[in-house]
Amino acid sequence: MPKIPAWTHDELLLACALVVENGWSELRERDPRVLDLSDLLRSLPIHEGIAQATPQFRSTGSVSHKTTDLATNHPAYAGAPTKGGRLDKEVIAAFITRPSEMLEAAQGLRVGIGTGELHKIPPEPDELDEEGNSAVEGRLLVRWALHRERDRGLRARKVGQAVKLGRPLRCEVCTFDFGQVYGPLGQGYIEVHHRLPLHVSGPRETKLDDLAFLCANCHRMCHKRRPGESWRTPGTLRAEMDQASSL
Repeated sequence: MPKIPAWTHDELLLACALVVENGWSELRERDPRVLDLSDLLRSLPIHEGIAQATPQFRSTGSVSHKTTDLATNHPAYAGAPTKGGRLDKEVIAAFITRPSEMLEAAQGLRVGIGTGELHKIPPEPDELDEEGNSAVEGRLLVRWALHRERDRGLRARKVGQAVKLGRPLRCEVCTFDFGQVYGPLGQGYIEVHHRLPLHVSGPRETKLDDLAFLCANCHRMCHKRRPGESWRTPGTLRAEMDQASSL
């Protein structure tokens, strides 16, 4: 029998949202919400067919047990916690510090699965970092955002809009201008990144004003992740740079 993979950020996001909506309490195996979540987890496009090959994968029993892990590892839980992993604790902490955003991310993920949009998008090479970490909202919302950032037509419309309005094609974080530095080679080159946080960038249609111009370095820093963190927005990265320069 194939080895059942460890729980991912995406799955924990959905499970913890259910626990939060249940008052930070575990859910029993026969609860209809557990059955619904089991079906949803088995449909996520991240486990390469194991859901179809292994009936035990994310069964109602395993889902119920995971809600127990999440509920009992909350810092305010008075009893003895069950064994929760590092990712469990990261997701719990994220729901404690910004519950509305994490619940919105879980809803966005449900929308993407329910509409079939996320099944149409192939895996993106940068949805996980070099250590295999994803943003705390999960790799599928990252995949969705990366897919849109790499949409050539969307980028071309964003650049065309700036040119028409007489706006410079320079990084909105550090002001780097490829054309000024590299001459004709860099003329017209710039990268785009979502201004929106991951928890709202997924299900909504991307508008040109949702995109910011970034140089390659700032773009990479926006995507750089630390355990338990989200992608940075351009505004967040600018704030981090200002803080670093003041030290």
